Amino acid sequence: MAPYGHLAEAVIYNAINRFPARGLKVIGVTGTNGKTTTATMIYTMLSNAGYKTGLMTTVSYGVSGNIRPNTHMTTVPIPLLMKRLKWMREHDIKWLVLETSSHALAQYRVWGMPYNVAVWTNLTHEHLDYHKTFERYRDAKVKLFKMTAHNRKGLRTGIVNADDPSWHHFANAVPDAVSYGLENGAVRADDVRITNKGSDFTMRYQDMKLKLHLNIPGEFNVYNALAAAATGAVVGLSDKQIAEGLAAFTGVAGRMEVVDAGQPFAVLVDYAVTPDALEKALQSLRHTTKGKIHLVFGATGDRDKTKRPVMGEIAVRNADRLYLTDDETYTEDPDAIRAAVYKGIVAAKGKAKTEVITDRREAIKAAFKAAKAGDAVLLTGIGHESVRNMGGKEIPWDEREVARELLERL
Repeated sequence: MAPYGHLAEAVIYNAINRFPARGLKVIGVTGTNGKTTTATMIYTMLSNAGYKTGLMTTVSYGVSGNIRPNTHMTTVPIPLLMKRLKWMREHDIKWLVLETSSHALAQYRVWGMPYNVAVWTNLTHEHLDYHKTFERYRDAKVKLFKMTAHNRKGLRTGIVNADDPSWHHFANAVPDAVSYGLENGAVRADDVRITNKGSDFTMRYQDMKLKLHLNIPGEFNVYNALAAAATGAVVGLSDKQIAEGLAAFTGVAGRMEVVDAGQPFAVLVDYAVTPDALEKALQSLRHTTKGKIHLVFGATGDRDKTKRPVMGEIAVRNADRLYLTDDETYTEDPDAIRAAVYKGIVAAKGKAKTEVITDRREAIKAAFKAAKAGDAVLLTGIGHESVRNMGGKEIPWDEREVARELLERL
């Protein structure tokens, strides 16, 4: 369906359903990486503060106390979006935290959504198979900020990552922008301490000096927390509500999720389908791993092909042992997908530390067999998903359960 066909569909379904988002306070979260985690952090803060809040992300959707698993899509098709909104209104929500994809923005799937605050995490190359150029991809995401600017009853505020080179495109699209970052921005993090059990830092914003604790590690999660905390401050949460809300956040399924079956090495499952996400996950793991890092990874079919060799190069630079396997192939030839990733591995001189194992279960088994005490095994590309699309057919697959099963057989 052409974009304007989607627009007509959005108008019609909103009218049929009596504009179910009308009157809600909506916080939209977009970016290449970190959207789901940031959105869930914001939802947790609002819910923990006593506000009846709805959540829609790639991983889950629902209302406070009733969160359900989501489908593959970040922002679902318009008919399903309307159905879920009506269900949430029946639960009397006042706030909605909506992870908003570039596809949804380009296709007008979120037309009529009264965004109060737009949150942007970062921007790296992704979805160029659809948007064709980085600039068109960026501009699709900027639409969220323009929609927020046009909401005359909203806060019309944008939360932007000042450490990202594209920040000004987003900041300039709204009447009021609050910037954050570790190097730049109005909202800053000082005294950052990251361990394998979590992170502690001091958030500074205007006259605010707030000590924050996260129960999840990783510098990238400090960025996510800054975005969430800045949002909390903008919508009027107190220092205590922000601190307690972030401390209550325990992570998102399939995002650096630990699998522990009593093995002497760490096992983590992460979605990481972009070069930037893969690099950040590996770098985070490097800070907390005494031994070697074993990476089981691949690339997704029917998506941006230019990123595949880049992911191969990143894997070589940041992991000690690589197990190249199939992720989700969709309608593409799996051999061609792996060959593109392997090209990057060769370019980075990583052939000697790479095994190509087409069967994903066997690749995971090989990594577990090779791992020693103090090592870490990172499984990327599937994350929270409950199925894999192989050859156009969905097959049941839960990466966490597969890993647990294999670990128990060691």
